[in-house]
Amino acid sequence: MVAHPRATLGAGNLRPLKAPVALEVQADRAGRPQRVRRRTWAAFKNVAEVQDRWRIDDEWWRERPIARLYHALLLDDGSPLVLYHDLIEEQWYEQRG
Repeated sequence: MVAHPRATLGAGNLRPLKAPVALEVQADRAGRPQRVRRRTWAAFKNVAEVQDRWRIDDEWWRERPIARLYHALLLDDGSPLVLYHDLIEEQWYEQRG
């Protein structure tokens, strides 16, 4: 089937891809993650290594600017995880994709 050529276009059932997922994070005094937990995990997992850390400040001119501190982690079970601390909302998120 083909849509009617004069049908109006719209967002319909669009959803964001790779939307960030909230995490529970226990960090040290310097703000480095020590333990993390997804809502689907029964318990926290320890951080074996912080492999990289970077900050992004963007869209400062908009109503909702972006200020994030990212961490590329290696968990003690060997799995990698990239997360960020939203410095405006004071919330931690997993960066997917």
